[in-house]
Amino acid sequence: MLANLSKNFFLRVSRNILLNKAAKKWGLRFGASQVVAGVTIESAMRTAQELNEKGLVCTLDHLGEFVSSKEEAIEATEYNVKTLESIARTGVSSHLSVKMTQLGLDIDRDFCIQNMKRILETAKQTNNFVRIDMEDYAHCQITLDIFKELRELYDNVGTVIQAYLFRANQDVLDLEGARLRLVKGAYKESPEVAYQTKKDVDDNYLKIIKTHLLSGSYTAIASHDHEIIEKVKQFAKENNIPKDQFEFQMLFGFRQDMQVSLAQEGYTMRIYIPFGDDWFAYFMRRMAERPQNVLFGIKGLFSK
Repeated sequence: MLANLSKNFFLRVSRNILLNKAAKKWGLRFGASQVVAGVTIESAMRTAQELNEKGLVCTLDHLGEFVSSKEEAIEATEYNVKTLESIARTGVSSHLSVKMTQLGLDIDRDFCIQNMKRILETAKQTNNFVRIDMEDYAHCQITLDIFKELRELYDNVGTVIQAYLFRANQDVLDLEGARLRLVKGAYKESPEVAYQTKKDVDDNYLKIIKTHLLSGSYTAIASHDHEIIEKVKQFAKENNIPKDQFEFQMLFGFRQDMQVSLAQEGYTMRIYIPFGDDWFAYFMRRMAERPQNVLFGIKGLFSK
């Protein structure tokens, strides 16, 4: 009960526009620096390099979502292009993750697609890969529609499927062959569209992981749950699924020992590195996911 109240509180706060705007002026606060790799491209590159030296690969995410003007969306597009160029220039091993609401999805669909194409063209020129992050349920269908459209033109693009949605398994079946990141889901969704209990989400998560792996599709398993990870490892062994057909992914700042351990076992271990001054919504969602994450905030309050 208390955990649910805490989760609901942080999810509501994450959507507060005034607090999100204020946070850009605060700088990283409340322990956010433990899970956000600074506010500049340079700080993100340094973090990626440090992780590469530990045998970990990365994906960089310039934080930001739900922009309200074309000028903001164009600025975000340019920043993502510069991030790809910086990855190529520095030689770090990292992909790029993007949110289409940051690129103007809520303003104009075609405008957003043009921004995505600019990013994907840069990624193609620099021999890199771009992952379209999944956002809340209201953006799910349009995100998948645009992804399918872009996939006809580019082979260096993937997206995300959230296991807590009832539709997840059918989406995985429809996207056989696509490079998918499979996650449990981090937004608060209605019981009409999403599972509400941990057991149901976990069961569906394992189901879609197995479905995508058995289809021969490259699969990114994004989880900090050691039980899920062990079950995936065992399933892969039992079904002769090679280690180069899948990877594990975790968030920057979480379960660092496990990250290194998995890499040492020969698995591709990719770290999702968020950076930028629009960090507040991301950080609040991390706080909502697990009560233990609130400790980041408590520590942060006393470290300033």
